[in-house]
Amino acid sequence: MKSINVIRGGKAPDWNYMARPILLAVDDDVSVLEAVVQDLRREYGVTYRVMRAAGGQAALDTLAQLKTRQEPVALLLSDQRMPGMTGVDFLVRAREVYPDARRVLLTAYADTEAAIRAINAARIHYYLNKPWDPPEEKLYPVLTDLLEDWKAGYLPPFEGLRVIGHRWSLKDHEVRSFLSRNHVPYRWLDIAGNEEAEKLQGEAAESRQFAGRAVCRRHLAREPGNGGARGQGGAERSGDTGVL
Repeated sequence: MKSINVIRGGKAPDWNYMARPILLAVDDDVSVLEAVVQDLRREYGVTYRVMRAAGGQAALDTLAQLKTRQEPVALLLSDQRMPGMTGVDFLVRAREVYPDARRVLLTAYADTEAAIRAINAARIHYYLNKPWDPPEEKLYPVLTDLLEDWKAGYLPPFEGLRVIGHRWSLKDHEVRSFLSRNHVPYRWLDIAGNEEAEKLQGEAAESRQFAGRAVCRRHLAREPGNGGARGQGGAERSGDTGVL
């Protein structure tokens, strides 16, 4: 078994480079939803990606897709009165998918008591009465504080180089020393007993096997009798050679 693997990712975690965190607005009233989205984009559109959903179930489906893609969700802003699923019910279920996202409930004055009860049931972080005009006074100060709290506790997934090796391996030490000297961000994973390291090594092995099968198929397609193209003098073209 090789003593070390280097798995390349993107840049190191950095708020300037990472995917913009998502603000999800949920309301069945199209006009209200549009107003919320426009206010959010005007204030937070540069730093955050604003998305919308026209109901609780649609919002849950969206969150499931985002979770699969490992995209960060910073804020959930939901109306209370919606057909099929109330805002409280949605926020309760959304908490299971994105427990760290800040949860805000939009209510009419008549629903204030229900909103207060929901603070315990759904562990919402804040409730806002509609209308929220002007947003500079009634919306943005609250959301900005919540987003700062979320950002302070959020740890972006590492997307830089990951070095997998054995602690006492000379090659491992040489690679890590080289990266450090050249100021290349990396994360070191000990292959001994580290589940993430074992998973990544397995994925790398599968990738190499897949590449090997692809190279073999290209090679066989160019064997005499298979109708494959050959270079001058019957030699295989250099582009068909695979190094695994």
